[in-house]
Amino acid sequence: MKNVLVCGAGGFIGSHLVKRLKDEGCWVRGVDLKYPEFSETLADDFVIGDLRDPVLCSASVDRPFDEVFQLAADMGGAGFVFVGDNDAAIMHNSAMINLNMVEACRFAGVKRIFYSSSACIYPERNQLDPDNPVCSEDSAYPAAPDSEYGWEKLFSERLYMAYVRNYGMVVRIARYHNIFGEEGTWTGGREKAPAALCRKVAEAKDGGEIQMWGDGLQTRSFLYIDECIDGTLKLMRSDFMGPVNIGSEEMVSINQLARMIMEAAGKTLTIDHIPGPQGVRGRNSDNRLIMEELGWAPSQPLQTGIAKTYRWIEEQVRNQDPGNA
Repeated sequence: MKNVLVCGAGGFIGSHLVKRLKDEGCWVRGVDLKYPEFSETLADDFVIGDLRDPVLCSASVDRPFDEVFQLAADMGGAGFVFVGDNDAAIMHNSAMINLNMVEACRFAGVKRIFYSSSACIYPERNQLDPDNPVCSEDSAYPAAPDSEYGWEKLFSERLYMAYVRNYGMVVRIARYHNIFGEEGTWTGGREKAPAALCRKVAEAKDGGEIQMWGDGLQTRSFLYIDECIDGTLKLMRSDFMGPVNIGSEEMVSINQLARMIMEAAGKTLTIDHIPGPQGVRGRNSDNRLIMEELGWAPSQPLQTGIAKTYRWIEEQVRNQDPGNA
């Protein structure tokens, strides 16, 4: 039986990862500031604590775990990351978590650690054309992310790689591209585009209107949570360190994403484009390297995951406001 530690186990990706690891028969400890919001944790042991605290990190890594997944970060969607008001907290909190965790893992003799980086590390200059973004792994330098969130992720990639060189640690690094699905944040200001649009469509009456930041021509790719966990475990158990993209190559405009959600809802709505934070104009996962190294690619179209996610968020909206059904 593997002993596995999941940092950020109360979050969206972390809670799904815990479920998968338990399905595999692992003994799992989760650590987070909070329990998962939408379901009971399946972790064998769950530590409520702040990973910015080095004492808590050391206490959490009290044995040479077979695997540690470091997913904890101060994060959110465009309304949190790109407004500028949270930059210092994002950089300080996430950097402290990574500095403390990698050191605690080194002292505990952890065999293997996974770090979840982000597509936000890629240079803004390569993502100005919404139809032709460049997000191959080797395009990360010269570095010029468009957010402090991206800068911190890039710093932490280099931190983990330095521990590999200097201390012989085994590290795997993934750059996630817009992960979405059930049991993710869908309201409150930190939700990302798929969840935010699902909520707006669920709340709207057929024939009504929803609001969207920007002109909707900005492009992205979105990866369903189950696919993300598949790619993450494939990388973790491989001989390839990365960094490597884990995402979908099915690029859509945000207008197209909204129409997919409307189709899942069976509603016809108009879009009111309003000013708001948008991030880069175009971003798409380049999966050539992960296919070459791991033979991995997503197995289902975006519409399949969107339909599942919409149904879940629609239920949350209905439970919150029974009169909205």
